[in-house]
Amino acid sequence: MSTTPQLLSSVQMARFVAHGFLRLDDVVPAEMNREALDTLPAGLPSVPYGTPVPKAFPEGSFARRLVELPAVAGALQSLVGPDPTVDHHFVHTREPYEGKAQPLHADALIDVRPDAFDVQLMYYPQDVTADMGGTLVVPGSHLRRINESDIGRYQNLLGQTRLTCSAGTVMLLHHGIWHGGRRNDSGTVRHMYKIRFNPTVPQVGLWDTSDENSPAVRAELAHTFPWYEPATGRLEIHHRIQLWRALTGDPGFDIDHWATRIANRPALRSQA
Repeated sequence: MSTTPQLLSSVQMARFVAHGFLRLDDVVPAEMNREALDTLPAGLPSVPYGTPVPKAFPEGSFARRLVELPAVAGALQSLVGPDPTVDHHFVHTREPYEGKAQPLHADALIDVRPDAFDVQLMYYPQDVTADMGGTLVVPGSHLRRINESDIGRYQNLLGQTRLTCSAGTVMLLHHGIWHGGRRNDSGTVRHMYKIRFNPTVPQVGLWDTSDENSPAVRAELAHTFPWYEPATGRLEIHHRIQLWRALTGDPGFDIDHWATRIANRPALRSQA
């Protein structure tokens, strides 16, 4: 098996910018999934905030081998760059017939960085069926800034997804995505391992940019979701334009002239 990181394409990056997450199905080998189910229930040693990956996860450790899998390593390098730090990690466990779920939320306090983002890796070492609950995600919610569980009163949003997957699936999420762990109505204990990564380099052009001019990039960035309001929902497209400009280093990128139009201030140009 190749050990070379598999960088994301521009289309995949644009999908991340639009959806707020990427799903990598079946990227963890079966033997590692079996090992995880033996290792994760006992928990893993805590890591101080901002620890470099090699120090946080010693060579040969399960977490280190997980993040060094080519598909995972390539996606992380594309999103947060080389040498990210580990913000924190945690094993989330849902007991059988638990009878409760997490409220809808975004992790940590409100974060308004326009040109940087953290990535949260969520790894599922076992098959997750519908009755096991899974992780609820609201696609396209990550750039609508909220503070932690301010949205906890909302129960269902049109177009939300509840993860069902096969063992070995990894999700990579923008830190601002609205999500929550659903209750486990099955007789099986459910485990999910989460790692939050902080970038240490500018997140500019870190992926395979050979398809940057593909029409599919703009199509991904213009995608809308059914929970968006007819008016306010259009602002999400503008937020994506701004983030894509930061990621590509292209201050002129636009979709349908939206950002260019509202940035037009001739009075400022005449004073220069």
